[in-house]
This record gives sequence, structure tokens and C-alpha cells, in this order.
Amino acid sequence: MSILANPLTLAPEDRRNAARSLYWRGWSYGQIAEELQLNRDTVKSWGRRDRWDEASSIRKLEDCLETRLMVLICKEKKTEADYVELDALRRQVESLAKVRRYEAPGGHSGDLNDKVANRNSGERKPKAKKNHFTAEQAQQLEDHFLGQMFGYQETWWANLNRRTRMILKSRQIGATYYFAFEALMDAIKSGRNQIFLSASKAQAHQFRNYIVGFAKLVGVTLSGDPMLITSDLRPEGEAAAELHFLGTNFRTAQGRSGNFYFDEFFWVHGFEELNKVASAMATHTKWRKTYFSTPSTVAHLAYPYWTGERRNKRKKKADRVEIDTSHAALKDGRECEDGIWRQIVTVHDAIESGFNLVDLDELHDDHPDDEFANLFGCIFVDDSLSAFKFNDLVALGCDSEVEWTDFNPDSARPYGERPVWAGYDPQNSEEGDNAALVIVAPPTEQGGTFRILERHQLRGLDFEQQADFIKAMVSRYNCTYLGIDATGVGAGVYQLLAKPGSPIRGVTKIEYSLEVKATMVMKAQNVVRRGRLSFDLGHLDVVSSFISIKKTITDSGRNTTFKAGRGGDDGHADIAWAVMHTLINEPLDGREAPKSTMEIL
Repeated sequence: MSILANPLTLAPEDRRNAARSLYWRGWSYGQIAEELQLNRDTVKSWGRRDRWDEASSIRKLEDCLETRLMVLICKEKKTEADYVELDALRRQVESLAKVRRYEAPGGHSGDLNDKVANRNSGERKPKAKKNHFTAEQAQQLEDHFLGQMFGYQETWWANLNRRTRMILKSRQIGATYYFAFEALMDAIKSGRNQIFLSASKAQAHQFRNYIVGFAKLVGVTLSGDPMLITSDLRPEGEAAAELHFLGTNFRTAQGRSGNFYFDEFFWVHGFEELNKVASAMATHTKWRKTYFSTPSTVAHLAYPYWTGERRNKRKKKADRVEIDTSHAALKDGRECEDGIWRQIVTVHDAIESGFNLVDLDELHDDHPDDEFANLFGCIFVDDSLSAFKFNDLVALGCDSEVEWTDFNPDSARPYGERPVWAGYDPQNSEEGDNAALVIVAPPTEQGGTFRILERHQLRGLDFEQQADFIKAMVSRYNCTYLGIDATGVGAGVYQLLAKPGSPIRGVTKIEYSLEVKATMVMKAQNVVRRGRLSFDLGHLDVVSSFISIKKTITDSGRNTTFKAGRGGDDGHADIAWAVMHTLINEPLDGREAPKSTMEIL
């Protein structure tokens, strides 16, 4: 496959330069000719006439740097790592330019060392201040973002000085991205502290990553946690604005004050207690409070805050207010009767105001109606019919980055050589559901905790591709058990993974029946009720997946079963079923599992 989309579209000089670049990277004349669709003798003639073999090492390095720089510069969406690499490559180009000046006639040591060259020069430039923005940089940053905001973000910007904002929003419309920018600009302009609360430390650090990236756009490198920011827009000597990035451990949040941003507040455990601490941070009227989240369930402790019901319970009848929290009332945002500015932004609202980063038809294809309504339509879930309760599940979340010191997801062996179990719920192409793979650390002692280390969802893969994906993920662990639903497409996945010579041990067939499903749910309910399951607070899809499992009556009307949207209207539960495939490997009484693998028929 060619590395070029169509070599024949290149201008002759561009093809000649491309050939030279490949030659300096070690390609043969024949390989270059095949890659660029040229005659081998033509390529060889270019090399002889342009003296490719006589080029200096510096010239070859310059060509390599130029090629990589062009790739990164043309990349439309750059990551933080891309900016770091761009900076490193720029320094390399500067270094090579100094070497060239030194080797040229009349070159001297000052060409290699700026300090030597400039030590007798005129007035020195003052050293750039750390974490500091000039007035020009602040204006450049603001102009950049104001020019690319979507309509609903412009509404948030217009209302940034509201004392309290509560925003119910669709998933993946850039809320965290926007509020990171808003907070940074406020810190630069006003010098006020900014505090970011999220379900986990890792999720809070997403704010930090965005802010660091924003600053790099105008040549400022930010560091520190807490991050201290100064600017020319504030009086000299005034205290720096502090940016704190916190998880939901309220003890780490006490004693700070500033504007606070509470991300996904409808998904945190212990909202009442945490909100007391968060509100105390913004006691002074100069501080602002911003809550934003996708909806979870009507049972969440934050729901009465959203509806105003909690306020009314503390008021005399004459002082109570009725707050209309319908989409029609809050679509454009408004200050409600309790003084809180509320807004609902569905994915349809976002698209109407210019948001063009999603394909609506694709979202509908990937999510059944009620799941789409919850994730993208800002509709709360009623979990009264669910086999699992939201508040029980959300209480199981933890800050894995802080608490799981024996797990490093970025390592080649994330959990070392300690054993893990895996569960797989295959994709059934006929019913249109997703597939899910989970990696679970089993309890290290009787009655201990199952930890969901990783979860992955797949769509659009045949059984062989699904098997290859499982092998790739599981190969990073010492996996001693893999439970697979072997019905439908899963039968093919199971056969490929269970055949002799498979690198995965303990591959176990699970064939669904009413009894098997009931047993798995009963086991999972027991594990959840006893608090024996743990996952990162940021993995909201784990909670959603379990909630979507509902108790229902079979078509015959004679038995009860558990159903969860296999292409229907109840929402996908593939992650939950995959987790239950691992939990069932432990006996119902929680005692030590048998040494041999099992087959559930």
C-alpha cells in the first residue's frame, strides 16, 4: 500500500524531493520506484545527478525534520503530545542551523552558543515569567476562542458572571473543553481562583490538560498543581490566581475558596456532603458556582436541587416557588425563581446552534431510543424497574488513579503478573447490539472486592475480528479465566479462543438460559449490595449499563427473566453482562472458586 494517496498527482519536483527523502531514509532505488510509480533508472539518475550519496548528515537530518514537521503542522486536531513534539523539532532545526553557520567560512564558536555570541551585546531581554500571560497573549487567546464557539457556548459565555449556573447537557458537546477555557480567561483577567471538581482525579485533570493546551497556543507553558497564574492585566504584586484540580474526595477540597466548576455532578456519590464543601468554597459573593452534567436518574441526590424541590422543603409555604424545568422553558437558558440560572442543551439544540462534530443518524444507530434520550436528549432515567439501583452502583465508584497503586494502565503489564479474569459479551449482528470486553481483578481474599480495570466496547466486527481484539487486550495480563456468551456470533468467538494452542487460559463457555441469566443477576446483585465491586468514578457507562437491566416477563407469560435492550428499547447492557461473566466464576457463596474451569449449560 502506498504511503502517498496518489503519487501521480505530485508535481515532478515534488516527486523528485520525495524520492530523495525516501533514499536518505534507507529505501532502495527499486523500492522508491515502486512506491512513487516511477522507472527505476529515472530514480537512479536523479540520485546520481543530485549527489544523494554525497549529502552531509546534517542535510539528511534537516530533510527528516522537515518531513515530520509538515505532518504535525498539517494535522487538524493536535494533542498536547503533538505540541511538545513540535517544540522539540523546532529546537532541533535551530540547532542544525547553528552548526551550518559554524561550518561555513568565517564561522566561530558564537554561532553554536547564543550566550557566547550575545554576552557583550546590548541590553538583555528580561526572563519570561513563569505561568504568566502578557496582555497581548490574553487577547490572542480570547479572540481565538470567541471566534470558534458554538451558539450554546456563546450563551454560557454571555452568562459567565451569574452567581449560580446549573446546566443539563448532552454528552460529548464540549462542555468540559469550554468551561476550562472560561475558567482560564477569568483567572487571567480577574485573578480569581478556579476549582475543578469531577468524579475522579483523572477526570478533573482533563480540565488541566485542556488549559495547558490553550496556553501553548499563545506561547505560554503552564505547570504546577495547584497551578498559579499571573498576567499583565492584574496589578503587579497581586497574588496569583490558583487553579485546583480535585476529585470528589471532599476532604481534599476543604479550606479552598474560588469559583468552582462541578463536572458530571449527577453521577457522583455523596452529593449532599460534597456539595456542602463545594458551596462553602464560594461563600463570598465574588465567587461563582457552575454545575454541569448529563442526567442520571431521578433517584440521584442532586435531582431535588435541579427541580428546586430541596429549596422548597426548607421554606414556608408562602416562600416556595414553582420552577419549570421542562426543555421548552430552559432551552435558551433563564434565571429561575430561586435565582439559579438553568439551561438544557440536547444534542439537537447543539446541532441547531452550529455544532457539527457528530453524525445524528450514527448516534441513533448506536443507541436504542431510551439510551439516546438519556445520553443525548437530557432525559432522566427512572430506575424503579431496574434490577440494580443507581445509588447502590454509584457508591461503588472510586478514584482509581489515587487508590489503585498496584495498577498502571499505561504499563506494558498494567497489573503485573497478578491474575485477572475477563468477561466478553459478543456482538450479535442480527440484533444490532454492541460487544463488550472487561478485565477484572478478582478478590485477593475471600469476600474481597472485584475491580474493573478496563472496559471496551466494539461494534461492526465479525467473530474473527472480535477474537483478535480479545487476544490483543488480554495478552497484556495474566488472564486465568475468560467467560464468553457462546450463543449466536459468540459461538465463533468462543471456538477461536478455546481451540488448542490458544494463548488465553481458562476460556469458559456460557450458554444463556432463563436459569443462567437469573443466576448471574442474582450473583451480581449480591456483589453490588455488599459493596464488593469497584470501578473508576469516571466510567459512567458501567453504571448506565447495569441500570438498563430490567426484570420482565417472558413471552409465554409463565416466567420472569432479565432483559436489556438487545436491539430493543431498554438500552445496551453489554458491559454489565460482560462483568457478570466474570463474577459468576466465583461461587454464589463467595467462597474460593474451584481450580478447574467450568462450563455453564
